[in-house]
Amino acid sequence: MPNQVRLNQDYPNITESEKLYERAQGLMPAFAQTLAKGPTQYVDGVAPKYLRRAKGARVWDVDGNEYLDYNMAIGPISLGYGYEVVDDAIRRQLEDGIVFPLIHPLEVEIAELIREVIPNAESVRFAKAGAEVTSAAVRLARAYTGRDKVLCCGYHGWHDWYIGITARDMGVPQAVKDLVYTFNYNDMDSVSAALDQDTACVILEPMTFDFPKDDFLAKLKAACEANGSLLIFDEMWTGFRWALGGAQEFFGVTADLACYSKAIANGMPIAVLAGRADVMSLLDQHVFFFTTFGGEALSLAATGATIRELHDKNVPADLARKGQKLMEGYNDIATELGIRDITHCKGHPARGLIVFDDKSGQSLLMKSFVQQELIKRGILWSGFHNMCYSHTEADLDYTLAAYSEVLALFKSALQDGELEDRLRGRPVQPVFRRTDSFNLKPAKQ
Repeated sequence: MPNQVRLNQDYPNITESEKLYERAQGLMPAFAQTLAKGPTQYVDGVAPKYLRRAKGARVWDVDGNEYLDYNMAIGPISLGYGYEVVDDAIRRQLEDGIVFPLIHPLEVEIAELIREVIPNAESVRFAKAGAEVTSAAVRLARAYTGRDKVLCCGYHGWHDWYIGITARDMGVPQAVKDLVYTFNYNDMDSVSAALDQDTACVILEPMTFDFPKDDFLAKLKAACEANGSLLIFDEMWTGFRWALGGAQEFFGVTADLACYSKAIANGMPIAVLAGRADVMSLLDQHVFFFTTFGGEALSLAATGATIRELHDKNVPADLARKGQKLMEGYNDIATELGIRDITHCKGHPARGLIVFDDKSGQSLLMKSFVQQELIKRGILWSGFHNMCYSHTEADLDYTLAAYSEVLALFKSALQDGELEDRLRGRPVQPVFRRTDSFNLKPAKQ
């Protein structure tokens, strides 16, 4: 019998997952289309590699095992898998069509809706992926300012302008790399060290897992204005989760341009570039940013239904309340077990992060052990609490009960020096992504 959301007698049988994995060997480089979904981010030999279906806050793998999910498709699911209000909107639009040879009315209607809820959305354009709109924002900033240099902080996608500053930079010309600089979050000194008269824009995730300190975002905006550089918020995660208007609403700081995707359409592929009308007007004739599927109607219908549901149900507040319960509960358990200095949960409650102390260099082993034991209890977890509206109080209570059991086992394994020995598969592997203290470059003299 497949495993369920409970303490199962054994780890899940993942025979069908492994068969598919074997078929993908040599056929599909890296195996997954999204790095965070790939086999390196889960305990190899224990975790499922392929999922078949999802509903609410649950997912089922190809072997039939059921899991309570805290990944939410790595961000796009804000309401829940198979959420009827959104799916009904998709079905209704499907009867009329998906893509057309002329503009669809939904393009206007959803742009108007976005203008109502996003603070800086004087003008709006649609695309399909976050990397598309962050790249379009950078191009717009360069065109508007007549400058070339970009300062960034966070993760902004796979395109050349950004990925050239990471460890996965092969294939990016050096001339492109030399135009992008980085700075540290919550560190205005690192901004000042790189900001100069050739800086077209400063682009950042307004928050990842640390809250802005000492009015960092407001100071950053003032520095950009004084320097004649545009401020761009990459709101892939903060948008429609921290607040309906994203980080701009939540922190009370508006950017010149802002980029959205993920939670805006509850799983349908769409991305949004929004911002100042004078900057965005360059898209009329001077800056080229057009895509065949930008006006695809199923995703636009899903966007409208999702935004209205987020508003009507006050979903951001619900996500924060549920996430806060998990965050406080996890930290209380760690404190009671005397391991709070080794592991704790931080971040915005809608997207909490479990942190493991890395003084011993074992943080990935620690994460892997906790992940392995949660999987045995029917919880699919990769170190995050990505909350959705469909998570129930019973789900939260069950998760905290599982944490109590798993963290006690974790403490025992640490004390006995058997953390690695108790893993039943290959541990989680590191990823290249970093958000601060990498590839810093000084300002031009």
